[in-house]
Amino acid sequence: MELNFTKDCISFEKELNQLDQFVIDFTTILNALDIKYVIISGYVAILFGRNRASEDIDLFIEKIDFSKFQTLWNVLEKQFDCIITNTVDEAYHQYLKEDFALRFARKGEVIPNMEIKFCKDPLDFLSLQEKKQVVLNKHSLFISPLELQVSFKLFLGTQKDIEDARYLFALFKDHLNQSLLHSFSRKLKIEEELKRYLP
Repeated sequence: MELNFTKDCISFEKELNQLDQFVIDFTTILNALDIKYVIISGYVAILFGRNRASEDIDLFIEKIDFSKFQTLWNVLEKQFDCIITNTVDEAYHQYLKEDFALRFARKGEVIPNMEIKFCKDPLDFLSLQEKKQVVLNKHSLFISPLELQVSFKLFLGTQKDIEDARYLFALFKDHLNQSLLHSFSRKLKIEEELKRYLP
């Protein structure tokens, strides 16, 4: 897998697994509707070749009004089911607006599923604002800044998260903004973890 870097984009091609195709199909809809989003957490490492299982993909979207969400819901319904609720009004007003996640899976399935939330805190908004474009097999999608991704994985602190952080750090070490990485580590108070796991 050869990664090609520009200032704003990482592009590469690979044989797609089930999770990759699920993400492409879902984000194609978000791209078509011009809804800003950012993929975070475990799938980012899997996207770049880390060999581990995951049943869900975590994604933040910009805060959109009910009308635009209803449009999104109607388009998603052609391929996906919301496995939390089957009414658009409840999905928007009782989940997204109340900072609870929605989960969407392919029709008739439960996993994998896409967990979507509105951005709600400064790091969420920063992740969306500073998102990184990835072009996978000519399909465009957006992930959180790698420096934030690595730092937040160390902050979460489980063995799986630490291994994700180490994998991404090793893969992108020469392309990471080190000052930004250390800035995030200070904000998340994980300076010692950064020294311990990513020497």
